[in-house]
Amino acid sequence: MKKMEDYVRAIPDFPEPGIIFRDVTSVLMDPDGLALAIDSMKEKLEGVDFDVVVGTESRGFMFGVPIAYEMHKAFVPVRKKGKLPMETIEQSYDLEYGSATVEMHTDSIKPGQKVVVVDDLIATGGTIEASIKMIERLGGEVVKVVFLMELAGLKGRDKLQGYDVDSVIIYEGK
Repeated sequence: MKKMEDYVRAIPDFPEPGIIFRDVTSVLMDPDGLALAIDSMKEKLEGVDFDVVVGTESRGFMFGVPIAYEMHKAFVPVRKKGKLPMETIEQSYDLEYGSATVEMHTDSIKPGQKVVVVDDLIATGGTIEASIKMIERLGGEVVKVVFLMELAGLKGRDKLQGYDVDSVIIYEGK
């Protein structure tokens, strides 16, 4: 039986020399890998009381929607600025070279709702930190954050201190 790590393709020297790119598409392309990824992430939610799954564009959608569906929960997307048609709340965050802004609909999280945030990868943590800020401004309570993969060397967890963060696979480097 293959482990989750066996489905993740490692691409050396991408996007620059010295970096090992962890490719989630190899997980998505394999039915057993995809099933194991979703099941492994769902296991991280056992015993967690929550109402809503929030997923970030775009790979957070790929894992968040099936988890929400299988657990009979609502799904809320966090999108890049300008992609949502109704009234939105937005949050900007810093990238390595510049900044980005993400948005949610203002009616997507109700005050008091318990929220799980799902994404494929945590690197520096900026996108998830921005998502959490929006959830909390809308009155939601983030009860768990789940990633398929974590690049521990980039210290993304540091931005998420005080939250219950879990990853299926933790890579020590960048």
